[in-house]
Amino acid sequence: MEEKKVDINSIIGFVLIFGILIFMFYQNKPTAEQVAAKKAQQEQLERSQVKVRDGEGQKETTPLPIDLQDSTAIANYKSSIGAFGFTPATEGTTVLENNLLYLKVSNKGGQIIEAKMKNFVTYDSVPVYLVKDGNASFGLNFTTSDNRVLNTQDLFFEPSLSQSGDNQVLSMKAKVGPDKFLEYRYEMKPDQYLVDFALRSQGLNGVINSNQPVTLDWRLKGLRHSKSIKYEDRYTRLTYMNGEDQVNKLSAGGEDDEDAENIKWLSYRQHFFSSILVTNTPFATAKLTSVDHVTEESSTAKFTKEYTTKAPLKIEGGELAYNMDWFYGPTDIKVLAQYKELGLEDSIPFGWGIFGWINRYIFTPLYSFLSSFLPYGVAIVIMTILVRLLMSPVTYKSYLSQAKMKVLKPEITELGEKYKDNAMKKQQETMKLYNKAGVSPMSGCVPALLQLPIFYALFMFFPTSFVLRQKSFLWADDLSSYDTIAQLPFHIPFYGDHVSLFPILASIAIFFYMMMTTGQNMPTQPGMPNMKFIMYLSPLMMLFFFNSYASGLSLYYFVSNLITIFIMLAIKKFILDEEKIHAQIQENKKKPKKENKFQRKMREMMEQAEEQKKIGKRK
Repeated sequence: MEEKKVDINSIIGFVLIFGILIFMFYQNKPTAEQVAAKKAQQEQLERSQVKVRDGEGQKETTPLPIDLQDSTAIANYKSSIGAFGFTPATEGTTVLENNLLYLKVSNKGGQIIEAKMKNFVTYDSVPVYLVKDGNASFGLNFTTSDNRVLNTQDLFFEPSLSQSGDNQVLSMKAKVGPDKFLEYRYEMKPDQYLVDFALRSQGLNGVINSNQPVTLDWRLKGLRHSKSIKYEDRYTRLTYMNGEDQVNKLSAGGEDDEDAENIKWLSYRQHFFSSILVTNTPFATAKLTSVDHVTEESSTAKFTKEYTTKAPLKIEGGELAYNMDWFYGPTDIKVLAQYKELGLEDSIPFGWGIFGWINRYIFTPLYSFLSSFLPYGVAIVIMTILVRLLMSPVTYKSYLSQAKMKVLKPEITELGEKYKDNAMKKQQETMKLYNKAGVSPMSGCVPALLQLPIFYALFMFFPTSFVLRQKSFLWADDLSSYDTIAQLPFHIPFYGDHVSLFPILASIAIFFYMMMTTGQNMPTQPGMPNMKFIMYLSPLMMLFFFNSYASGLSLYYFVSNLITIFIMLAIKKFILDEEKIHAQIQENKKKPKKENKFQRKMREMMEQAEEQKKIGKRK
């Protein structure tokens, strides 16, 4: 008795989906936490110490921070930093803020120690911070002419806040004299997430040792913002653009490092928010590292990934001069498009190749347009309908191929019985039948391949589209995260500790779709998998894999499969007539068919194989 088979389109579609899901969910080996912790501890210790070189070698001086109430500690501090002791050791912070962004800059190190988004909150209604409680640091490592190895994070800067029109300007100077200093200059504009940042020195020729490198050191541990830290971590990544406008990425999982060249900007992306450093003078080289701190789902974990950048800076005429920009804000195409000349839009993970192009230039503007006047969930439904209608000719071609194969099924079965002891002859006669009838058994593959770019583009669109963040629809309170209809008191491997309804609905729709296509029988082929098993496995995979994915994505697949089912029913009932298809195939058989080169080559190969088989039997 012949085993039922799903149409080739369903088989290939399933395999493609399975492959993409495995790729997206695959995680590199987990971080060795003890090694990472030890390394971080050692680096922190090294940064907290100021080393002095003398004729006898290196000495370690008093660790920082210092007690500013202790005159002896202050004296030791000034002695350890040499000429930079000219700047008073005064604790304090200065605030820069507009209606979008709040920054706090410390006298110690002259660096940003707090960066807060004013208009966004986390999943638990806490303001979104990109920098807070020491999770980030920025400084310069350099050697002085008297062989002191210093780090600006250990130096005190003198602040000066002023106005330039509507802009706030903060000058932070680490002085070695009244007119000799290292300066960090911040300029914040109204209604902007981008802050101008100038790094320069004046009169330090002879103070900084030009024969030793000045190294920029920027570190950040990504703070958790989302309900699922594992899901957020999947889209948290270090990216950078080089001088050829090529965007490169470090690994999304595990540990990774890279020696990069000619860097124009660096993005420490934390899913929906990014900390980006832009430089007008590209870094000639840089050592980049990324360490993943997420190994499993956790409700208490605070950090996703830890990033570091170490880049040597150029000294010209004994001085430093770099014009840069800090961006602290949402990874939102509407926001980043304001800085088109910097190319910051390319830091958004649209996807690679044609998939990313479709996502960026078709789905993103289409959904932005629809959601501008429709509820966000309704906009997803309407976009899904438009996509399926656009793809309906492909669906028609696929179903037509299935119908033709169904009409030929009795004759193929007859050939199978006739040549059941000769697989080669059976295959040869089957191919002749297809050729005479004008039917291609591979015609169902083309529709599946045509839909692949659409599938993958949408797979990347929903989890990374900022416009969906914290937008509700029906029972889902956030379309960019999973919906929850029940919280489980235990954790199920690969599934989680919650039940999401949209993946259940999508799985049911896929199941019924595959039930429909199962009726379109395919000829039995040796080595083919059990399609009935696949019919049940595919919805189950959807149920498990998408339980922690964006509910907007599951909503799309539910509506998409529902529409596909209706389109196939409409085609079957009102468009295709199997009797007419059968009559047309019979007419095609009567017409002489001219073989193309490929068909002729295949026939000759099969005939040669058959002849070799006969010769072998005679021997």
